[in-house]
Amino acid sequence: MKKFFTNLFIVLLVLVGLALVFNKQIEHFIIDKMSENKVENLSRADVLKNQTASAEFDFSKVGSLGPGEIYNGMIGDAHVIGKMAVPSVKVALPISKGLSDAALSSGGGTMKKDEVMGEGNYAIAGHYLTHKAYKKNSSQEIDWTPLFSNLPSAPIGEKIYLTDMSKVYVYKIYSKKVIAPTETQVIDDVPGKKMVTLITCADSGTNRWSIQGNLVSVEKATKKNLKVFSKTKTVVKKKDAKNDSDSIGLAIYMHVKMPD
Repeated sequence: MKKFFTNLFIVLLVLVGLALVFNKQIEHFIIDKMSENKVENLSRADVLKNQTASAEFDFSKVGSLGPGEIYNGMIGDAHVIGKMAVPSVKVALPISKGLSDAALSSGGGTMKKDEVMGEGNYAIAGHYLTHKAYKKNSSQEIDWTPLFSNLPSAPIGEKIYLTDMSKVYVYKIYSKKVIAPTETQVIDDVPGKKMVTLITCADSGTNRWSIQGNLVSVEKATKKNLKVFSKTKTVVKKKDAKNDSDSIGLAIYMHVKMPD
Protein backbone atom coordinates (compact mmCIF):
# COMPACT_ATOMS: atom_id res chain seq x y z
CA MET A 1 0.00 0.00 0.00
CA LYS A 2 2.85 2.36 0.87
CA LYS A 3 4.43 1.67 -2.52
CA PHE A 4 1.10 2.45 -4.22
CA PHE A 5 0.84 5.86 -2.59
CA THR A 6 4.48 6.58 -3.36
CA ASN A 7 3.90 5.80 -7.06
CA LEU A 8 0.69 7.83 -7.05
CA PHE A 9 2.53 10.79 -5.55
CA ILE A 10 5.21 10.54 -8.25
CA VAL A 11 2.57 10.44 -10.99
CA LEU A 12 0.84 13.50 -9.52
CA LEU A 13 4.14 15.37 -9.41
CA VAL A 14 4.78 14.53 -13.07
CA LEU A 15 1.29 15.69 -14.05
CA VAL A 16 1.68 18.95 -12.12
CA GLY A 17 5.06 19.49 -13.77
CA LEU A 18 3.61 18.94 -17.23
CA ALA A 19 0.75 21.31 -16.48
CA LEU A 20 3.21 24.02 -15.43
CA VAL A 21 5.38 23.53 -18.51
CA PHE A 22 2.62 23.32 -21.08
CA ASN A 23 0.02 25.53 -19.40
CA LYS A 24 0.12 28.33 -21.97
CA GLN A 25 0.29 25.98 -24.93
CA ILE A 26 -2.79 24.14 -23.66
CA GLU A 27 -4.67 27.37 -23.00
CA HIS A 28 -3.93 28.74 -26.45
CA PHE A 29 -4.84 25.48 -28.15
CA ILE A 30 -8.24 25.51 -26.40
CA ILE A 31 -8.76 29.19 -27.30
CA ASP A 32 -8.02 28.43 -30.93
CA LYS A 33 -10.41 25.48 -31.01
CA MET A 34 -13.21 27.48 -29.37
CA SER A 35 -12.69 30.23 -31.91
CA GLU A 36 -12.62 27.83 -34.84
CA ASN A 37 -15.78 26.08 -33.66
CA LYS A 38 -17.72 29.36 -33.48
CA VAL A 39 -16.43 30.65 -36.81
CA GLU A 40 -17.17 27.50 -38.76
CA ASN A 41 -20.63 26.82 -37.28
CA LEU A 42 -22.17 30.30 -37.35
CA SER A 43 -25.40 30.74 -39.34
CA ARG A 44 -27.53 33.76 -40.17
CA ALA A 45 -30.21 32.39 -37.84
CA ASP A 46 -27.67 32.31 -34.98
CA VAL A 47 -26.76 35.95 -35.67
CA LEU A 48 -30.39 37.12 -35.58
CA LYS A 49 -31.01 35.25 -32.33
CA ASN A 50 -27.86 36.49 -30.62
CA GLN A 51 -28.39 40.11 -31.64
CA THR A 52 -31.34 40.24 -29.20
CA ALA A 53 -29.34 38.86 -26.23
CA SER A 54 -28.38 41.04 -23.27
CA ALA A 55 -24.68 41.78 -22.88
CA GLU A 56 -22.07 43.61 -20.79
CA PHE A 57 -20.23 46.55 -22.40
CA ASP A 58 -18.07 47.91 -19.57
CA PHE A 59 -14.50 47.66 -20.91
CA SER A 60 -13.10 48.72 -17.52
CA LYS A 61 -14.25 45.38 -16.09
CA VAL A 62 -12.29 43.34 -18.61
CA GLY A 63 -9.32 41.65 -16.96
CA SER A 64 -6.48 39.51 -18.24
CA LEU A 65 -7.24 36.18 -19.86
CA GLY A 66 -6.44 33.26 -17.58
CA PRO A 67 -7.66 29.71 -16.93
CA GLY A 68 -10.81 30.93 -15.16
CA GLU A 69 -11.84 33.17 -18.03
CA ILE A 70 -11.11 30.45 -20.55
CA TYR A 71 -13.23 27.99 -18.56
CA ASN A 72 -16.07 30.52 -18.50
CA GLY A 73 -15.67 30.77 -22.25
CA MET A 74 -16.01 27.02 -22.65
CA ILE A 75 -19.22 26.76 -20.65
CA GLY A 76 -20.77 30.16 -21.39
CA ASP A 77 -22.77 31.48 -24.32
CA ALA A 78 -20.74 34.02 -26.28
CA HIS A 79 -23.71 35.34 -28.33
CA VAL A 80 -21.78 35.34 -31.62
CA ILE A 81 -23.14 37.94 -34.06
CA GLY A 82 -20.56 37.83 -36.83
CA LYS A 83 -17.04 37.12 -37.98
CA MET A 84 -13.93 39.18 -38.63
CA ALA A 85 -10.83 38.53 -40.71
CA VAL A 86 -7.54 40.27 -41.43
CA PRO A 87 -5.91 37.95 -43.98
CA SER A 88 -2.41 39.45 -44.03
CA VAL A 89 -1.87 38.56 -40.35
CA LYS A 90 -3.90 35.35 -40.43
CA VAL A 91 -6.68 36.54 -38.12
CA ALA A 92 -10.10 34.89 -38.51
CA LEU A 93 -12.30 35.18 -35.42
CA PRO A 94 -15.89 35.25 -34.21
CA ILE A 95 -17.42 38.57 -33.15
CA SER A 96 -19.63 38.34 -30.07
CA LYS A 97 -22.05 40.77 -28.54
CA GLY A 98 -20.47 42.51 -25.55
CA LEU A 99 -17.34 41.96 -23.50
CA SER A 100 -18.03 38.83 -21.45
CA ASP A 101 -15.41 36.14 -20.74
CA ALA A 102 -17.24 33.88 -23.17
CA ALA A 103 -16.94 36.52 -25.88
CA LEU A 104 -13.32 37.54 -25.33
CA SER A 105 -11.89 34.07 -24.69
CA SER A 106 -12.52 33.04 -28.28
CA GLY A 107 -12.60 36.22 -30.37
CA GLY A 108 -13.63 39.87 -30.41
CA GLY A 109 -16.48 41.55 -28.56
CA THR A 110 -18.48 44.62 -29.51
CA MET A 111 -17.84 47.64 -27.30
CA LYS A 112 -21.11 49.55 -27.70
CA LYS A 113 -24.70 48.44 -27.22
CA ASP A 114 -26.23 49.53 -30.52
CA GLU A 115 -23.42 48.89 -32.98
CA VAL A 116 -24.39 47.97 -36.55
CA MET A 117 -21.94 46.62 -39.11
CA GLY A 118 -21.41 49.05 -41.95
CA GLU A 119 -22.72 51.99 -39.93
CA GLY A 120 -20.99 54.53 -37.67
CA ASN A 121 -17.87 53.40 -35.82
CA TYR A 122 -18.06 49.63 -35.31
CA ALA A 123 -15.77 49.01 -32.34
CA ILE A 124 -14.42 45.57 -31.40
CA ALA A 125 -12.12 44.67 -28.49
CA GLY A 126 -10.01 41.56 -28.07
CA HIS A 127 -7.21 40.11 -25.98
CA TYR A 128 -3.54 40.36 -26.90
CA LEU A 129 -1.59 37.35 -25.62
CA THR A 130 2.08 38.12 -25.01
CA HIS A 131 3.00 34.45 -24.63
CA LYS A 132 2.31 33.16 -28.13
CA ALA A 133 2.04 29.37 -28.37
CA TYR A 134 2.30 28.66 -32.08
CA LYS A 135 2.13 25.34 -33.78
CA LYS A 136 5.52 24.56 -35.31
CA ASN A 137 6.29 22.66 -38.49
CA SER A 138 9.56 21.58 -39.98
CA SER A 139 10.09 24.95 -41.67
CA GLN A 140 9.96 26.86 -38.36
CA GLU A 141 6.81 28.63 -39.51
CA ILE A 142 3.72 29.47 -37.49
CA ASP A 143 0.26 28.71 -38.75
CA TRP A 144 -2.07 30.17 -36.16
CA THR A 145 -2.17 33.05 -33.74
CA PRO A 146 -4.33 33.49 -30.66
CA LEU A 147 -7.01 36.18 -30.69
CA PHE A 148 -5.87 39.77 -31.48
CA SER A 149 -2.15 39.08 -30.96
CA ASN A 150 -1.13 39.63 -34.58
CA LEU A 151 -3.36 42.62 -35.34
CA PRO A 152 -0.69 45.24 -34.52
CA SER A 153 1.38 43.71 -37.35
CA ALA A 154 -1.30 44.52 -39.95
CA PRO A 155 0.03 47.20 -42.33
CA ILE A 156 -1.69 50.44 -43.26
CA GLY A 157 -3.84 49.77 -46.31
CA GLU A 158 -4.61 46.19 -45.31
CA LYS A 159 -8.24 45.11 -45.50
CA ILE A 160 -10.41 44.14 -42.55
CA TYR A 161 -13.43 41.97 -43.33
CA LEU A 162 -16.58 41.73 -41.20
CA THR A 163 -19.73 39.72 -41.82
CA ASP A 164 -23.12 39.27 -40.20
CA MET A 165 -23.73 36.27 -42.51
CA SER A 166 -25.98 38.45 -44.67
CA LYS A 167 -23.39 40.88 -46.03
CA VAL A 168 -19.61 41.18 -46.09
CA TYR A 169 -18.23 44.57 -45.08
CA VAL A 170 -14.75 45.48 -46.29
CA TYR A 171 -12.68 48.14 -44.52
CA LYS A 172 -9.21 49.49 -45.31
CA ILE A 173 -6.82 50.31 -42.44
CA TYR A 174 -5.84 53.99 -42.35
CA SER A 175 -4.66 54.39 -38.73
CA LYS A 176 -2.66 52.26 -36.33
CA LYS A 177 -1.39 53.71 -33.07
CA VAL A 178 -0.83 53.12 -29.36
CA ILE A 179 -3.18 55.11 -27.13
CA ALA A 180 -3.78 55.55 -23.41
CA PRO A 181 -6.64 53.57 -21.81
CA THR A 182 -8.39 56.90 -21.14
CA GLU A 183 -8.64 57.77 -24.85
CA THR A 184 -12.05 56.17 -25.18
CA GLN A 185 -13.13 58.72 -27.80
CA VAL A 186 -11.58 56.51 -30.48
CA ILE A 187 -14.67 54.29 -30.42
CA ASP A 188 -17.12 57.19 -30.74
CA ASP A 189 -19.05 57.63 -33.97
CA VAL A 190 -17.65 60.24 -36.36
CA PRO A 191 -20.28 62.22 -38.31
CA GLY A 192 -20.36 61.18 -41.94
CA LYS A 193 -17.93 58.26 -41.51
CA LYS A 194 -18.45 54.51 -41.67
CA MET A 195 -15.51 52.82 -40.01
CA VAL A 196 -14.24 50.01 -37.83
CA THR A 197 -12.05 50.30 -34.72
CA LEU A 198 -10.15 47.33 -33.28
CA ILE A 199 -8.83 47.66 -29.72
CA THR A 200 -6.33 45.41 -27.96
CA CYS A 201 -3.65 45.71 -25.28
CA ALA A 202 -0.23 47.28 -25.82
CA ASP A 203 2.85 47.63 -23.61
CA SER A 204 1.90 44.68 -21.38
CA GLY A 205 -1.55 46.09 -20.79
CA THR A 206 -0.61 49.62 -19.74
CA ASN A 207 -1.74 51.07 -23.08
CA ARG A 208 -3.98 50.09 -25.99
CA TRP A 209 -3.56 49.49 -29.69
CA SER A 210 -6.13 51.29 -31.82
CA ILE A 211 -6.45 50.05 -35.40
CA GLN A 212 -9.00 51.86 -37.57
CA GLY A 213 -10.30 51.37 -41.08
CA ASN A 214 -12.73 53.08 -43.43
CA LEU A 215 -15.57 51.17 -45.08
CA VAL A 216 -14.75 50.70 -48.77
CA SER A 217 -17.34 48.17 -49.96
CA VAL A 218 -20.33 46.07 -48.97
CA GLU A 219 -21.16 42.79 -50.68
CA LYS A 220 -23.88 40.18 -50.35
CA ALA A 221 -22.52 37.24 -48.37
CA THR A 222 -21.86 34.25 -50.63
CA LYS A 223 -20.13 30.93 -50.17
CA LYS A 224 -17.18 32.33 -52.12
CA ASN A 225 -16.58 35.59 -50.24
CA LEU A 226 -17.22 33.98 -46.85
CA LYS A 227 -14.11 31.82 -47.36
CA VAL A 228 -11.97 34.72 -46.13
CA PHE A 229 -13.31 34.03 -42.62
CA SER A 230 -12.30 30.37 -42.60
CA LYS A 231 -10.00 29.17 -39.82
CA THR A 232 -8.04 26.95 -42.19
CA LYS A 233 -4.43 26.97 -41.17
CA THR A 234 -2.18 29.05 -43.38
CA VAL A 235 1.38 29.89 -42.50
CA VAL A 236 3.24 33.08 -41.69
CA LYS A 237 7.03 33.23 -41.47
CA LYS A 238 8.31 33.38 -37.89
CA LYS A 239 11.75 32.59 -36.54
CA ASP A 240 10.88 31.77 -32.94
CA ALA A 241 7.99 29.31 -32.94
CA LYS A 242 7.00 27.46 -29.78
CA ASN A 243 6.72 23.71 -29.37
CA ASP A 244 3.75 21.94 -30.90
CA SER A 245 1.08 21.55 -28.19
CA ASP A 246 -1.61 19.89 -30.30
CA SER A 247 -1.39 16.43 -28.75
CA ILE A 248 -1.60 17.81 -25.21
CA GLY A 249 -4.32 20.31 -25.98
CA LEU A 250 -6.41 17.79 -27.90
CA ALA A 251 -6.58 15.44 -24.94
CA ILE A 252 -8.12 18.20 -22.83
CA TYR A 253 -10.26 19.69 -25.58
CA MET A 254 -11.97 16.38 -26.35
CA HIS A 255 -13.26 16.19 -22.78
CA VAL A 256 -14.83 19.65 -22.86
CA LYS A 257 -18.29 20.21 -24.34
CA MET A 258 -17.88 23.10 -26.71
CA PRO A 259 -20.58 25.80 -26.71
CA ASP A 260 -22.83 25.94 -29.77
